[in-house]
Amino acid sequence: MGASLLRLHFHDCFVNGCDASVLLDDTSSSKGEKTASANVDSLRGFDVIDNIKSEVEKICPGVVSCADILSVAARDSAVLLGGPSWEVELGRRDSTTASLSAVNSNLPSFTMDLADLISTFSKKGFTPKEMVALSGAHTIGQAKCMTFRGRIYNETTIDSSVATSLKSNCPSNGGDNNLSPLDATSPVIFDNAYYKNLVNNKGLLHSDHQLFSGGSTDSQVTTYSNDPHAFYADFASAMVKMANLSPLTGTNGQIRTDCRKIN
Repeated sequence: MGASLLRLHFHDCFVNGCDASVLLDDTSSSKGEKTASANVDSLRGFDVIDNIKSEVEKICPGVVSCADILSVAARDSAVLLGGPSWEVELGRRDSTTASLSAVNSNLPSFTMDLADLISTFSKKGFTPKEMVALSGAHTIGQAKCMTFRGRIYNETTIDSSVATSLKSNCPSNGGDNNLSPLDATSPVIFDNAYYKNLVNNKGLLHSDHQLFSGGSTDSQVTTYSNDPHAFYADFASAMVKMANLSPLTGTNGQIRTDCRKIN
């Protein structure tokens, strides 16, 4: 669940800022972000945020936004799984709208090559180094077979023994939703094994492998594979920056009572 909460925060912030728009359910008059192709049957943790919100509302109703809860939950998830901590600035407010189309145009895809990844993160103000650091979140969590099938069956840049092992749970046809860990070495520990995997051609997703494929980010991946403290420090800094993407403050937005719907 920790990986899911971290991903939920990322998918929120990269689409119109950290405003908890990703938490809104569809209504009869508007399509939210939950049903976008990058999110549907993929994002989870909504019930965890609901439970936290419910408890917070009992103590101080109408004060703490869903956006702030999501930011804190993401940080605490990383910490509980062995990763770094960082200061979460508070005071975000919640959006009153969500945008399905914005999801598809703002989130990076597992099919992207390095140039497209750099461009997608650059549009949000991130350097290639920060992109490599944020990608380290793939040291935890799982991916569906449909997201890496092309890599294990069609690409020659993946370790053959890893590809063979993955095929047992990801057939060439069917099994689209079968899960495999993004970091098979230590799937529930937030460490730098993700980068060690990349250096050894064991990255699960096409987009993961792109970070260490003879391009401009190779040296950064090597650094993180050898120095977990450097990774932790840079990941924490990048997460602070991400959590400050276009927040709603002042009188903009609202403090939702229920994270799934506007007041």
